[in-house]
Amino acid sequence: MRAKIGAEFHKLWGASAVSNLGDGLNLVAGPLLVATLTTDPVLVAGAGLVQQLPWLLLALVGGAVADRVDRQRLFILVNLCRAAVLAALALSVATGTVTVVLLYAVLFLMGVGEVFADSASAGRLVAVVDHDLLPVANARLGATFTVINMWVAKPLGAWLFTLGAALPFGVNAATMLLAALLVFWMRPYSVAPGDPKPLLREIREGIAWLWRHRALRTLNVTMAIMQVPFAAAFATQVLYATEHLGLSAFQYGLLLTAYALGALLGTACSPWLQGRFRTSTLLRAGLLAETVTHLVLAVTTSGWLAAAILTLFAVHAMVWGNVVATTWQRSVPDRLQGRVGGAYRLADMAGVALGTALGGYLARWFGLAGPYWIAFATMALIAIFAWRPVNLCDS
Repeated sequence: MRAKIGAEFHKLWGASAVSNLGDGLNLVAGPLLVATLTTDPVLVAGAGLVQQLPWLLLALVGGAVADRVDRQRLFILVNLCRAAVLAALALSVATGTVTVVLLYAVLFLMGVGEVFADSASAGRLVAVVDHDLLPVANARLGATFTVINMWVAKPLGAWLFTLGAALPFGVNAATMLLAALLVFWMRPYSVAPGDPKPLLREIREGIAWLWRHRALRTLNVTMAIMQVPFAAAFATQVLYATEHLGLSAFQYGLLLTAYALGALLGTACSPWLQGRFRTSTLLRAGLLAETVTHLVLAVTTSGWLAAAILTLFAVHAMVWGNVVATTWQRSVPDRLQGRVGGAYRLADMAGVALGTALGGYLARWFGLAGPYWIAFATMALIAIFAWRPVNLCDS
């Protein structure tokens, strides 16, 4: 019998919170450290790519491994390894021996660890929370991510870096150790082992299961395609805000704060909405919200209007994410959670990567508002084609 929200979930929730804090520190301190080592814009921009590359390379492998081994032990082992890598980086920074190559290697290894840790923890949530309470659990995790990543980790990471470049990496190592300790305290739980198969065959099994599940296949394909125009439009957001909207650096910060407020509101109201509306209704509302967001951002030059629409967009993004996560968790068998989740995230990240790569060129060719016009047209087509198929998600 599965446990309802209680001590086990709160340990997992705490581990997620401290992990998010550490990841947020890394996202801020990593580029800052690169900028002190080189002025080459390609190398500076490459730091972000290095952290995302493992998702494209190893998402399927990470999911398959999470389905083959004890997920709790996997999470603990990975976080201990990440803590050791970060401690080594902090020592290297403190002694002045860090290089761009070393930093890139550390960022890549941290990304690899994130793939395996996230694959392990995704399946763990379903084991400790009753299916009826998954919307509440996902909302709490989403709210924690929003508050810590957007409001705590980023300013804290920048402040720690000004005190000492090694500090944020040392603190991040400590958060990894704490997350491992919290998961270690959880009750042991492992998936019943099946017949051992070659890793490649198990990966194919997960992909095949996802493709045969019409509702999840529809969601996955829709989300992957949606990510392309979204990432393309927002890839040059800072230039759009400062040059097209005419915002100062401080006002741009307020724009991001408006988004964070919307995200927090979305996570708070998501369980209530899921309890009162069908999944297909919420998904259709999301398709409309995203389409309208791109249209408004394409036509406006008002910072106030942009902030308002981004706040509403953030509400939609959190509700959509919660609905999709809950649908996936309720539908996928426990033994396939890692593999199906890996295939899901691979498609999602591929869409983000493609959109990010296109965004700069679209802005160069069509102006800073151009990507939003293209995103609006693309999303309008996606909404038309996905309008009826999302009915499958109600079953």
